[in-house]
Amino acid sequence: MNIDLLARLCETPGVPGREERVSALIQKEITGLFDSVETDPMGSLICRRKSRTGNADAPVIMLLCHMDEIGFYVSHIDENGFLWVNNAGGFDTRNLFSRRVLVCTDNGDYHAVMNPGGKPVHIASAEDRKKVPEIAEFFIDTGMPKEDVKAKIQIGDYIVMDEPFKQMGEKLVSKALDNRIACWLGIEAIRQLDKAGAKHDAEIVVAFTVQEEVGLRGAKTSAFAVRPDIGIGLDVTLACDTPGVPKPESVTVHGQGFALHIKDGSFISDYKLAAEFQKLAEDNNIKFQRSILAAGGQDGAAAQQAAAGARAIGITVGTRYIHTVTEMCDKGDLEAARDILAAYLTVAK
Repeated sequence: MNIDLLARLCETPGVPGREERVSALIQKEITGLFDSVETDPMGSLICRRKSRTGNADAPVIMLLCHMDEIGFYVSHIDENGFLWVNNAGGFDTRNLFSRRVLVCTDNGDYHAVMNPGGKPVHIASAEDRKKVPEIAEFFIDTGMPKEDVKAKIQIGDYIVMDEPFKQMGEKLVSKALDNRIACWLGIEAIRQLDKAGAKHDAEIVVAFTVQEEVGLRGAKTSAFAVRPDIGIGLDVTLACDTPGVPKPESVTVHGQGFALHIKDGSFISDYKLAAEFQKLAEDNNIKFQRSILAAGGQDGAAAQQAAAGARAIGITVGTRYIHTVTEMCDKGDLEAARDILAAYLTVAK
């Protein structure tokens, strides 16, 4: 299992609208895997692999893997050199206290810390300690003199959480499994096809998309350009198999395989495709679980609704603590997602 690739993907900064570093890493990694690679006007990376059977009428199957992670943009630099931010993606501010962050600029990256304004615990009142600040109340301290801050950082520079990728037993932990897991799957599933010399009938398009966390934006434009027959949205999904969450709300459970995504707030998977994937998983002894997410969305919705529409499905990996710096997946579940994709792409007609 190529864990090194996932670690490099996760530790490369890339918020919505600034995915270019992730794209550059992917382009180096996929050398020789595709027949053509292009970057569309929004920045999504469109990678095409022709039918290996020579079938001119082969269906076009599109895998959508978003490159962006949630983060921030610098929106104000005050007279003391503190940075104030505008978020790009959804945050639960309870998880933002006392965080290390990385400020990414054209002239270098700067380590910094994020905290909310207000009194520290030693002088805070009981009422102060109950308050959960809004994002607008958080500031970033670079540790640099204000003159250096204003010389090196400008409005519009971006910020990501600064936490290392870790292996913990059978789990993988990172601040950006959402959605570098999908980027890893888009590469490794094709790499399995390539190693096996699979004579796949379908034309395969893997789109590493931009700006998913702010509204599936890159997936909408790339899917409209490709106009796939079948769209497969690759993403993480909730694994709330942890204390304090009722079992009916767990969505997925670690160790039970990839998640066959049936429905979320953005789309409903094609039921015939779901049946095909389920049978293929059962025939190949690939562990899976069926899942429904009550809210949220993913790039599969954009493929389904592009142009005249497409059959679409989601293949996801259950992840604990999503949208925090401790996102955690199970290695076996990740491998199962890779294996079902490779199996489907090999036989799809």
